[in-house]
Amino acid sequence: MKKKLIASLLSLSIVTGLLSGCGGAADSTTAQENTGAATEASKETETEAASEKIETDSGEDVTITFMASQDWIQDAEMELGEKFTEETGIKIDYQIVPSDQYESLLMTKINSGECTDIFAGQSSQFSIVTQFNVEKNAVDLSGESWAGNVDPAAAAELSVGGKLYGQPIQDVSACWAVGYNISMFEENGLEIPKNYAEFCAVCDKLLEAGIIPIYECVSDGWHHVCWTEAAITATQADQGYPDALNANSATFAGNEKLTLMFTQLKEMADKGYFGDNYMSNQYADAPAAIASGEYAMVLYNQGLGAEVNAVDSSFSADNIGFFVNPLCDNQALNVNYCGPSRFIFSGSKNVDAAKKYLEFMASDESLAYMTENVAKFNQLPYKNAPSAYSPVIQDFYDRYPNKVAVFQASVKYYNPAWMDIGKDMSALFLGEMTPEEVLQDIDKLREEQAKAASDPAWQ
Repeated sequence: MKKKLIASLLSLSIVTGLLSGCGGAADSTTAQENTGAATEASKETETEAASEKIETDSGEDVTITFMASQDWIQDAEMELGEKFTEETGIKIDYQIVPSDQYESLLMTKINSGECTDIFAGQSSQFSIVTQFNVEKNAVDLSGESWAGNVDPAAAAELSVGGKLYGQPIQDVSACWAVGYNISMFEENGLEIPKNYAEFCAVCDKLLEAGIIPIYECVSDGWHHVCWTEAAITATQADQGYPDALNANSATFAGNEKLTLMFTQLKEMADKGYFGDNYMSNQYADAPAAIASGEYAMVLYNQGLGAEVNAVDSSFSADNIGFFVNPLCDNQALNVNYCGPSRFIFSGSKNVDAAKKYLEFMASDESLAYMTENVAKFNQLPYKNAPSAYSPVIQDFYDRYPNKVAVFQASVKYYNPAWMDIGKDMSALFLGEMTPEEVLQDIDKLREEQAKAASDPAWQ
């Protein structure tokens, strides 16, 4: 399925401009005042039309506010938002916040009782309780018409006590894997690595050929943390480790696998595998970087091929292949049904209007539109969403039958610490922290979250 590239980064100023350009009653009024030509009869006609519209929309003449982190709301959703406004008269005020500031702002708004009508947050059966306290701060969506269509695994990460509190925004079937330029590998006699040593050999050969092996973008604050999903190797070695972490009977510090993982990441940076600009590179530029031929690989989801093709139409989407993150010799496919999701704030004065928006976004037509127009969406987590897997991507999934849940989904208080882990990893790359110190800080961050949540395992 041919897809258009959807830009991920949206600034609030651009969003505001788009909204003001949609037109509405205020625009009509302004034009009328400027011309001064409206007759009494035309005013009466407009009044009657407005009354008819209000009756048609069941009294809905509101603007609902929707706050989200950058990269979470695609252009395609905003385009559907305009259609939603045309059909219902309900306007959407999208408020996009830089990712490194979003979590702090969101929690401030939730805790003050002044949150937007809809707020976006990462799903997780743990963090939606300990961080968002959805039973208090979000609306129960279990009875909505679309609720039964949500993929059961995704719904489990959005539910508490059998009640559904969120709606998935993005494709959670796609995993973070190493996307690579297939033709570049072939030209340099390279094969898909099956362990860390082979991965380093691939990177060394690329460096010899004058190619930067990996595009990394630390400046966004979150992307480089995705490499830690190789931590799933620890769960393979000890299936009880995640449960022990959740019971506070085990720690991150001292774990040999995790120490090795951070040691290898530091080594990759030191060897030049990320190039010279990895601290300032930005996630939004990844497709262009791969299309340029300057870089061979990037840790990305399975929409990379379509996004690179959108940057350079001569670059075939099928020229991007994938293999699993090989840190700690990992060969398992990381599975994570957690992802950005929509929640309706319980203190909203526009709950009914917000519910209409969620219903609209979960319709057959909207899910098909999102799949068609967002390159990284191949299978949204709804029964009524179409599939857009290419043979190359399907081959990737088939190549790795062993699937293990990432720590984001299996370990409490790991996901809320994500951005702080990113800061520590930046310090690690710069030689300001050791792998063991990073792990010790993860334990400290989790402890703070656990005590704030009054988790009995930490009392």
